[in-house]
Amino acid sequence: MIYRPIGNTGMNASVIGIGTEHLDNKPYSEVEPVIRTAIEHGINMMDIFMPGEPVRQNIGKALAGLRDKMLIQGHIGSTDINEQYDKSRDLKTIKKYFENLLRCLNTDYIDFGMLFYIDSEKDFTDIFDGDSLSYALELKKKGHIRAIGASSHNPVIARKVVETGLIDLLMFSINPAFDMVPASTDVLSYLDGKAEKFEMKLDPDRAALYRLCEQKSTAITVMKTLGAGKLLSPQFSPYAQPLSITQCIHYALTRPAVVSALIGYSTKEQVTEAVNYINASEEERDYSSVIRDFQGNLKGSCVYCNHCLPCPSEINIADVNKYLDIAMLDESNIPPSISAHYKAMEHRAHECISCGDCETRCPFSVPVVQNMKKAAALFG
Repeated sequence: MIYRPIGNTGMNASVIGIGTEHLDNKPYSEVEPVIRTAIEHGINMMDIFMPGEPVRQNIGKALAGLRDKMLIQGHIGSTDINEQYDKSRDLKTIKKYFENLLRCLNTDYIDFGMLFYIDSEKDFTDIFDGDSLSYALELKKKGHIRAIGASSHNPVIARKVVETGLIDLLMFSINPAFDMVPASTDVLSYLDGKAEKFEMKLDPDRAALYRLCEQKSTAITVMKTLGAGKLLSPQFSPYAQPLSITQCIHYALTRPAVVSALIGYSTKEQVTEAVNYINASEEERDYSSVIRDFQGNLKGSCVYCNHCLPCPSEINIADVNKYLDIAMLDESNIPPSISAHYKAMEHRAHECISCGDCETRCPFSVPVVQNMKKAAALFG
């Protein structure tokens, strides 16, 4: 397994994690093999947003004796009023459900207390001007959560959340299709064919969010990595062909600030299939061959696919472009961590010999040579 540092928390996440939604309404005999197999493969990142007690109890039972092997995202405000998934900002209600999570998991702490479902201006105000944030801060002070996180599907609102400086972790929906539809679109409806079709292009709000998170050292865990499975389907994929699980995972993991791609599993075999990503070849990981059908709309935008390699100067071009994109958010105030990451590279932009081989291989017409010159000037 590969692990990445979670911002400044001192914790490290496996690059493949567990989204446990598919374990809901399953018997313990089906839940236990999924959890145990994940741990055996070195997976240590898990999200539990479901408010129902049976699934929480099953997960807690499966984690018995292994609590220290798993980092858990537990949500503050996730409820099942009238047996339906819902959100609440009422302090008494959110306390009831969070304390229930601790009891069901037989633990006295959750690693990340996630402010739940902040998708609108009202959600933002209700959370940050209401009781939810105060409760999260109280939980952290008492040691019942180790860090504060938040979940969102809206890049504009998520940006506001990150800009507060109060969270260490953002759970956000990321995949190639979602990144190419406007923030105002119901992305799952788009994949279902229920939303208006339009010219696909990289959404600038999403790209800006990822770069801001990297700039602020706010880690991202990814939900909807597979687009609820639709990206794997010839019927629902918006591309000329479906993507593979490995391609979807790799796309998520090549976004700035992403530390773990959370995948939903129903069986232990599905866990193993996802973990196969670790040993996949570069050809198997390459998603550019699928999404370059839209290269007219992606022209000039680096999607960090590394299709430009090999470089005769051995420069990791995608990483240089990634650090450059983040630095250009505010050239007068480049985060020290970004400068440090760049300067730690074995081969940097100033070593570019302007041969242009990379540009002939780039599926998206990125001006690589020009970007190398910009990076060399910016970082020194």
